[in-house]
Amino acid sequence: MELDPAKTAVLVVHMMRDIVTREGAFGQIFAEGVERQQVVPQVGRLLSTARAGGATPVYLRVVFKPGYPDLVANCPLLGMAAQMGALEDGKPGAEIVPELTPQDGEPVIDHQRLTGFFGTQLDVLLRARGITTVVACGVATNIAVEGTAREAVNLGYRTVIASDACSTASDQAHQATLETFQLLGEVASVEEISAALQAPSPQ
Repeated sequence: MELDPAKTAVLVVHMMRDIVTREGAFGQIFAEGVERQQVVPQVGRLLSTARAGGATPVYLRVVFKPGYPDLVANCPLLGMAAQMGALEDGKPGAEIVPELTPQDGEPVIDHQRLTGFFGTQLDVLLRARGITTVVACGVATNIAVEGTAREAVNLGYRTVIASDACSTASDQAHQATLETFQLLGEVASVEEISAALQAPSPQ
């Protein structure tokens, strides 16, 4: 695998307290997989390599205004957010987990649908920075990670899912998503991606 860090962004998908921690509103669904797959440290490792190599970290949050005037509850997961008082901007549950706090200047894209490109400035931001490759990681593999990755493919980006820096409610669903996405983009481990980001640029 070869990657040009200057043209690569790491999309950190929904690494929020309400989604990935046991005490979070969606913790009963996703936290066990996050812990078993060690997603937080794996995403942290990928971010460290990205920053050192000159790639661009971009964080995605699914977050709603207080009172949820911007929530369209047309699917069960989104409906659950309002029912549980989750993912509300300004509350602790909507924050990125402290282990992965964005550094100064790193963009955080907020959205209200299932994926990161829909209804946001993510595509504009990436193109303005000369990004042509995106690496997706986070939660959940078969929902927002896959959905955002598919959107990236449709928009013309070279798209990679970091296989061991994401998880979902079941290992079976996780693996099925990775197998499907191999037909659409690329699937690689954190080790493989990190090695590519650290490799000297070809002369």
